[in-house]
Amino acid sequence: MSAQTTDTRRPQQDDYRPDTAVGFIANYADTRVGLSPLVKEFGRKIFPDHWSFMFGEVALYSFIILLVSGTFLALWFDPTMVSQEYTGSYVPMQGVEMSGAYASSLHISFDITGGLFLRQLHHWSALLFVVAICVHMMRVFFTGAFRRPRELNWVVGALLFVMAMAAGFTGYSLPDDVLSGNGLRIADGMAKSIPVVGTYISMMLFGGEFPGHVVIPRLYILHVFLIPGVILGLIVVHLFMVVTHKHTQYPGPGRTEDNVVGFPVGPVYAAKAGGFFFIVLGFLSALAGMVQINALWNYGPYDPSPVQAGTQPDWYILFGDGALRLFPGTWPWNWEWNLFGLVTIPLAVFIPLMIMGALIGAIFAYPFLERWISGDSREHHVLDRPRNAPTRTGLGAAAVVFYSVMMVAATGDLIATHFHLSLNDVIYALRTLWIVGPIITFLIVKRICLSLQRKDREIALHGRETGRVQQLPHGEFVEVHEPLSPYAQYRLVSFEAPTPQAPRRNAKGRISGPEKLRSRLTRFFYEDRVAPVTPAELEAAHHEHQEDLGSLDAGHNTSDREIGS
Repeated sequence: MSAQTTDTRRPQQDDYRPDTAVGFIANYADTRVGLSPLVKEFGRKIFPDHWSFMFGEVALYSFIILLVSGTFLALWFDPTMVSQEYTGSYVPMQGVEMSGAYASSLHISFDITGGLFLRQLHHWSALLFVVAICVHMMRVFFTGAFRRPRELNWVVGALLFVMAMAAGFTGYSLPDDVLSGNGLRIADGMAKSIPVVGTYISMMLFGGEFPGHVVIPRLYILHVFLIPGVILGLIVVHLFMVVTHKHTQYPGPGRTEDNVVGFPVGPVYAAKAGGFFFIVLGFLSALAGMVQINALWNYGPYDPSPVQAGTQPDWYILFGDGALRLFPGTWPWNWEWNLFGLVTIPLAVFIPLMIMGALIGAIFAYPFLERWISGDSREHHVLDRPRNAPTRTGLGAAAVVFYSVMMVAATGDLIATHFHLSLNDVIYALRTLWIVGPIITFLIVKRICLSLQRKDREIALHGRETGRVQQLPHGEFVEVHEPLSPYAQYRLVSFEAPTPQAPRRNAKGRISGPEKLRSRLTRFFYEDRVAPVTPAELEAAHHEHQEDLGSLDAGHNTSDREIGS
């Protein structure tokens, strides 16, 4: 048996010599790590071009700015509740007893070069981060981009929204001023309203009775280490799913469920993304430099005894504050339930907490609910126009109104004082709007969507109105319509209009209760519908349009002959 030999010759030397320093670094890394196949594959990835896709980028860039500015602030912030006497440069607070967290916040604002700018940049970035996530999720919802295979990516986006709110709440609670302390007091009350375990949750967070001496260090760990790590991981998962599933696109000629029409990441989108990042950075820097936010020196250090009027949390937490204000405390009865003499449940606090939880839970569950109702398990890569899904659009608009009323209710005291109204009347009006507003919004928005569909159908069949009226040879007056371009016509006719479904029998030949419910929900979703234009209808309309043009041409020729004679 012959012995086996192994080729130990060294590989041939790479003769490539880059001309630039950047090229040398890239070649050095590639020859040792082998990144070029990955970069080549990702650089060729096609992304569609539409302005509404930019909100996700705004959220990403805001988070990057948050990380950089937060790292700067962490260098000087002291997360301690140990009491000390303030000796900094802000004269009105000199000699006042305060926690180390509040003192270090004042030190950053008044004694560190650029500290106030970085504080405000961090705060404005946090607000824009949550705004961008909300608008991005609304775009995904109203266009149906959450459908298969992107249900899990929707869940990741919803988790990002919850984590962004948690990051914001823990962040503005750190300075330990009166405003943040009142917010923590409300959170403590909401936690204690949870039956059985609420008190234990509160004592675990505050290290004993509120306010305790450990809540700021614990919030600091959550805000600086845990929550940003979770957000960063969710962003990575979200982007991985976007690349894996390929990006959705709006309907148009040549755009199908099997392709993506757009531009490659490199160099087109890479250049655009770089420029857009600096636009977001410039916008936030201008806000931070010119618009004051969270002037904590006006509030003073936290003291559990005083409660200032006219104070509200950041906008994304307003819905929680508003839900508490909207729910009655003693009308029409006492909203306190003593369960068998063992547990007392303050329903005026616990029920708003459940409403907030139900709203967030509905956000997570909706893609799976719609898929179950429609029975549609196909993959969808082409987006819906919101008008072509009237029930979904109406439900989304109703949810926005429901959320917005709670936000407005959190400012009820400011509305009453600024407009010289009764606070009770303001709350009564908002309570009515809280219940009636979503219902009215759903009905109006759904009717508007159906009307827009009917208008699209008319335009697709007859063309756009030009406002010109002409007389035919036999005396009839007709309006001249302008034919649509193939692209515009495709947008108006390329959609599906599902129909209500009868309940289906199971393997035993019976109709189960959930199946009956699903059938009723399909009627609710799809009973009011406008059928898309069929090819036969388009052909008939085109033939009729040609006849009208022929009649108009004949009329013109007759008039010309009469003038010539």
